[in-house]
Amino acid sequence: MEAPVKFVSTRVLRNRPGEVQALLRDDDVVLTANGKPVAILVGVDEDQLDQTAEAVRQAKARLALSRMRRHAAARGLTRLRPAAIGTEIRAVRAGRHGR
Repeated sequence: MEAPVKFVSTRVLRNRPGEVQALLRDDDVVLTANGKPVAILVGVDEDQLDQTAEAVRQAKARLALSRMRRHAAARGLTRLRPAAIGTEIRAVRAGRHGR
């Protein structure tokens, strides 16, 4: 069973950073501002900084791809044929050049 997610406000982070740092030894922490989540703080070992940063980037990319796929499915775009996909790509690219 997973441990419950810990939430910390930006005020606590500002006023008692050592407390937050202690929490990060055992768990990741959700940072909140005005009661809404704004970031996830992840504890890191100095030796693993690059690998941890890369893992976070990859996870964010997977989430973005998943959102795009859901959006495409909701718009019925998953049923497009390859020729129609090419047409869509050309239209988007042409719109970018017109900016």
